[in-house]
Amino acid sequence: MDWKSQSNRMPLIVKGARQIGKTASISAFADANYKSVVKINFVEQKKFKNIFNDGYEVDTIVKNISLLDPSIKFIPYETIFFFDELQECPSCATSLKFFQLDGRYDVICSGSLMGINYHEIESNSVGYKVDYEMHSMDFEEFLWAKGYSEDFIENMYQHMLQNISFSTLEMETLFSIFSEYMTLGGMPHVVNTFIQNKNYSGTLDIQRQLLRDYEEDITKYAIGLDKAKVKNVYNHISVFLAKENKRFQISKVAHNARNREYIGTVDWLADAGIINPCYCLADVELPLKGNYNPQLYKLYFKDTGLLIASLDEEAQEDLRSNRNFGTYKGAIYENMVGDMLAKQGYELFYYKQDNPAIEMDFFVRDKDSLIPVEVKANDGATVSLRKLIDNDKYKDIKYGIKLGYKNIGFNGQFYTFPYFLTFLLKRFLKEKNN
Repeated sequence: MDWKSQSNRMPLIVKGARQIGKTASISAFADANYKSVVKINFVEQKKFKNIFNDGYEVDTIVKNISLLDPSIKFIPYETIFFFDELQECPSCATSLKFFQLDGRYDVICSGSLMGINYHEIESNSVGYKVDYEMHSMDFEEFLWAKGYSEDFIENMYQHMLQNISFSTLEMETLFSIFSEYMTLGGMPHVVNTFIQNKNYSGTLDIQRQLLRDYEEDITKYAIGLDKAKVKNVYNHISVFLAKENKRFQISKVAHNARNREYIGTVDWLADAGIINPCYCLADVELPLKGNYNPQLYKLYFKDTGLLIASLDEEAQEDLRSNRNFGTYKGAIYENMVGDMLAKQGYELFYYKQDNPAIEMDFFVRDKDSLIPVEVKANDGATVSLRKLIDNDKYKDIKYGIKLGYKNIGFNGQFYTFPYFLTFLLKRFLKEKNN
């Protein structure tokens, strides 16, 4: 709706991982806001790939579509073209420039990040499109799915902003819902199955199928890379998250594996919307971009439900039955927080130093300061957080944030928030300063 309200809107490309609800969302928007919807799916309707064969003028494209389907209506300024599965027809991207210059029709394209050929699409439509990356459902959307209102969520935020503790009942209820969200993740089909059945029945099968689909897509789309190496990295994500320091090490994914042989594999998985890489800062200071070591990183699943689905059956049963999320060396909480930060637009960075020992899970920033974020799987001491705040060496750090199974609080050095408020963090940091 924000895009539609712009007077000189450019064609919109909605990108994201498979099965996060791109097609359903765009279709619902198009049907509700336009008199005519021209929907073309380049996977299901392969014949429509030929509509660009005679050139890219809009009238030529319209004529060719009419030849293939004379029932479609083209109403200037009341029609939207929805080109789905864009990755299957890169030449469609070239047409976006001509739709933009023509101005009579709105255009939305959608495609799986895994299949989009970036170089081809970027070069064909630069300056004539707007990119939007869609994610799986965040915790706010999960609360909507459970029936909670926007007023309820606004009340959660006001607790956070005004530093007001939740009641015992509020804490127990919200942590219970958050445990469900951690187990399920935010894939719409998984969430919908849970809501409909009122239990976890069938959800694990859907998650496992998604993991298999990702593997198949790696084989199909990882062009120009050694597909076996991409799959090797993908299959080792949960292995390294189970370790104490969680850093991903190429040298340990296969015998004699070397970094130079795996160049591009992590970037491809990140671009495909499967993982959130988290890079180690070289120095604890602003700016974050350009101040990290690209050779040192952790890899988190974009969707925590898929991380849990990738574990062995005994671990999954334990998590679903007993909710022992802290037993996996804190990895599930870290993955969850990383995903919630990424969905707010944050890039992920961590820090580790041996002498003196300092380790910090994530960093965010407000207008003028760097903010360490510590994720606590248990109620242990916050040694590293205090070292970063107290030491004059770290001039950009004014205060910190601790996330855990704790109520809201502020001790003059760092804010304490329960995990489930993480999705509101960016708004809090912006409005707190105002």
